[in-house]
Amino acid sequence: MKAKDLSVLLGVILIIIMLVIPLPGWLLSVLILCNISLALIVILVSMNTQEPLQFSIFPSLLLLLTLFRLGLNVSTTRSILSKADAGGVVDTFGSFVIGDNPLVGFVVFIILVIIQFLVITKGAERVSEVSARFTLDAMPGKQMSIDADLNAGLISEHEARERREKVEKEADFHGSMDGASKFVKGDAIAGIIIVLINIVFGIIIGMVQMDLSFQESINTFMRLTVGDGLVSQIPALLISTATGIVVTRISTEGNLGSDVTEQLLQYPRLLFIAAGTIFLLGLTPINFFLTTSIASILAFSGYLLMKKPEKMIEDTIEEEEQLESEAMKAPENVVELISMDPIEFEFGYALIPLVDKKQGGDLLDRVVMIRRQLAIELGLVIPVVRIRDNIQLNPNEYRIKIRGNEVDRGELLLNHYLAMTPDLEDDSIDGIDTREPAFGLPAKWINEELKDEAEMLGYTVVDPPSVVSTHLTEMIKKHAHQLLGRQETKQLIDHLNETYPILVEEVTPEPLAVGDIQKVLSKLLKENISIRNLPVIFETLADYGKMTNDPDLLTEYVRQSLAPQITSQLVTDNEPLKVVTVSGKVEKVFAESIQRTEHGNYLAMDTDIQEQILHSVKEQVEQLSIQQETPIILCSPPIRMYLRQLLERFLPQVVVLSYNELEPHVEVQSIGVVDMN
Repeated sequence: MKAKDLSVLLGVILIIIMLVIPLPGWLLSVLILCNISLALIVILVSMNTQEPLQFSIFPSLLLLLTLFRLGLNVSTTRSILSKADAGGVVDTFGSFVIGDNPLVGFVVFIILVIIQFLVITKGAERVSEVSARFTLDAMPGKQMSIDADLNAGLISEHEARERREKVEKEADFHGSMDGASKFVKGDAIAGIIIVLINIVFGIIIGMVQMDLSFQESINTFMRLTVGDGLVSQIPALLISTATGIVVTRISTEGNLGSDVTEQLLQYPRLLFIAAGTIFLLGLTPINFFLTTSIASILAFSGYLLMKKPEKMIEDTIEEEEQLESEAMKAPENVVELISMDPIEFEFGYALIPLVDKKQGGDLLDRVVMIRRQLAIELGLVIPVVRIRDNIQLNPNEYRIKIRGNEVDRGELLLNHYLAMTPDLEDDSIDGIDTREPAFGLPAKWINEELKDEAEMLGYTVVDPPSVVSTHLTEMIKKHAHQLLGRQETKQLIDHLNETYPILVEEVTPEPLAVGDIQKVLSKLLKENISIRNLPVIFETLADYGKMTNDPDLLTEYVRQSLAPQITSQLVTDNEPLKVVTVSGKVEKVFAESIQRTEHGNYLAMDTDIQEQILHSVKEQVEQLSIQQETPIILCSPPIRMYLRQLLERFLPQVVVLSYNELEPHVEVQSIGVVDMN
């Protein structure tokens, strides 16, 4: 057991001994001085705490100190009544206060007791009751505030747990203080009763058993009683004051001394008013020299306090300039400058109402929903979208940036609606001609008065927030593969590892590194294939990763494993899948043009042949556009990857599938053929 723990246990045992066994006078003097010292330490600690919970042991300590003081009262009373002696400390205190007049000394002692009991103790008890009541009443509100901050993402789960624990500790503390204050009140009452017992029975014992005269009994026992009362009531007064300080303490960054001086002297001009008032009092029969001296001290203090803020402002400016200079020289400042946000949405000043909630803007809420929607659709955690105004843009213009690069921009007219119609030549409604930014469809900005008319004429009418939300969604989808880096891939792997640890262990770090997996996932996203089904993807990587680490080939294997997902993405309501097939001649040309090297395979095709194939594909795509069909090219598995590479730069919107990526039950309808002359 530690020495500190042992000392507390021995102290409690000593209190029990004091209640039963008579103690010599010298030991009583030592214990009395210890009692006064402990009371001084308690009040000093209470004055230097910044919040009540920093002295959370105070309720229990208050009980022990009260019991210790009552034990001393019992011991000194026994010694006074039996020996007319309670040690040098009691005798000295009594002689000092009483002097030559026992009655005056007793009156002074009674005043001290009244102050301690009626003012300090009663006040501390009342404050403890009110603090406990209000703390308990405020608990539900504090808990709801913590939950709200946690749900809003302002604090972490760990911080929320710490704040909840603090709220519970505050409630326990103030509840304990409410009970502990009753001990202080009982101690004060017991002290008064013990004083009366000492005086009355002391006089009787002195006259009957000690053969003292009435005057001698009064002088002796009055001196000892007042001395005993003083050495008992002074620590009690300090403890009661400490109780009041602790329960009335409000959490601040400083202690009681600094808070009192800082807040009491926060208005220096008021010291001049106080100085003038004291000086005017000197014109009365009050001592003029004394009032003038005090007034001068107050005025000089006010002058110094008024100069202090100016000096603090100068020091603060110098310190800020120095910190700014050091910050510009620091290498960390350069690092912060080169960092960029994954997704940025910048807008002109006229579009501020889109994001200002006070003006009804809900774009921030829409962005949250976009991130959730894309997480479900793509299986990718979309980074936070940084939204900011940019005065360099036109007032109604906005732009979208991915990894610091602008990917698209658009223009909005607030208080208007964007009207789109399938009929490209329909001009039956007045408006400002424009194009829908996400898909490039012809559209018009119309006034709010024309909204109902446009809808009746078959136009699709959307408001500006929906326009920009759709545009932002499509841009993120289109460039999702750029948002998936190695760090984001590692997060996806860690998430999968929580439920499929064996599968992850079989794939990475051997035979595939995080970078290899990232390339496969990025290629899938680039062709708008969701990576949400990570278990199936990793199953395929586990099967074929040992044979090759070529990301292109691995991607093809994964696509074939994801055939049900790809099929459901393209086929709806069991309708035939309309596709453009590739002729046998083109298939043969592709197969003969594939060059295989130790560093991987690549397409080495004659330029004229490439132009013929591209021209044929463009003709087919134009025909499909007229029929409002999605351009899908179906080919054999060995050439799919290379055909996609050929079309990627010129026709990125064309979907290229292999036969192995479709479910067997899907009905395929060929509506065109890619051929060459």
